[in-house]
Amino acid sequence: MLDSEKVQRLRVEHRNRQVRWGFIWALWCAVLWAAWYVPGTAIYSEAPFADMTKEYLLAAMVITLLNAIAVLLAMFLWVGVLGKFGDYVRTVKQVRISRWYLPAGLAGMLAIFGSVLAIAYVGAAFAAVAALLYPIIGALLARVWYNERITPQAAVGIIVVVAGGVIVFAPGIIGELTGAGTGGLLGYVGGALAFIGWGVEGAIAGRALDVSDPDVGLTIRFTAEVALWIIVGVPVASALAGGRFWEVVGLTLANPNNLLLLVLLGLTFGFCYVAWYKSFPLIGVGRGQAIASLYGPLAIVWLFLFKPESPPAIQFVIGAIVAVIGSFVLFTERRDVLEVIRAVPGIHTGAKGG
Repeated sequence: MLDSEKVQRLRVEHRNRQVRWGFIWALWCAVLWAAWYVPGTAIYSEAPFADMTKEYLLAAMVITLLNAIAVLLAMFLWVGVLGKFGDYVRTVKQVRISRWYLPAGLAGMLAIFGSVLAIAYVGAAFAAVAALLYPIIGALLARVWYNERITPQAAVGIIVVVAGGVIVFAPGIIGELTGAGTGGLLGYVGGALAFIGWGVEGAIAGRALDVSDPDVGLTIRFTAEVALWIIVGVPVASALAGGRFWEVVGLTLANPNNLLLLVLLGLTFGFCYVAWYKSFPLIGVGRGQAIASLYGPLAIVWLFLFKPESPPAIQFVIGAIVAVIGSFVLFTERRDVLEVIRAVPGIHTGAKGG
């Protein structure tokens, strides 16, 4: 009996440590994700992007491509320091595991491109706050893929998040449609790509991380994104922009300030993703997304500290607060079972979602 009680107590203590570290990782994700918007905005003030006001679509493609490469290099350094490069190679060879990271990489690629596009056309504060809507996508996909029930509290959370999205998006979109806007419709499209892409990626990651190490899985995910750029993105960009694409890439890499900003982009975004992925197996995709959504208000703070002369529009601040409240309502309801292992067909038969 005593042995049984001791085992139970150790199990509870272990689970409590998991939950505590899950929240710590998710908070680190929020801090670093918010910080990413600072170099992500600053790079538009550097050559050649400062003179590309009529070529923001091309600029966003180049920045997103170089951001992906910078993050992948940071991840290779990370898994090398951790001594997990052998695990990376072995996991890549396990196609039934590594295949999950290809659609995750595609969804994340579109999300990052959309966010970079939104920064250019509308502003960094909008880009940061717009992506806060991604928990809605994650919740709906969890309902479809994991059979997670949408409880009354979760439904209220979704409604609140949608309300935050209306506050953020509606004024600008109405202005664009009525001709009173600033010509930034592509920026609002980018904002939509951001929250849809990250919502889809989070849901896919929930499956992939059941059967792979977060550090290794994340490196595979960015390997997939860079591969998608090389195989699809770069040829498409070259076909659309011709030699101008490679000219912009060359001018970007020739500017030392851009190289520093790319290092900052790679480090902040890479380790924000490390924290994001590490939180999922510990506290679940939903809770990880909810805590990480604090990046929205934090991004507004970061941006204001570095550029106090350009305060964010009031609707972005209000929308961010409303969306974060909705995220917490959506994902922090009490559950009788706090396990996060999901039922992956053929792997975790009969396991329950958290």
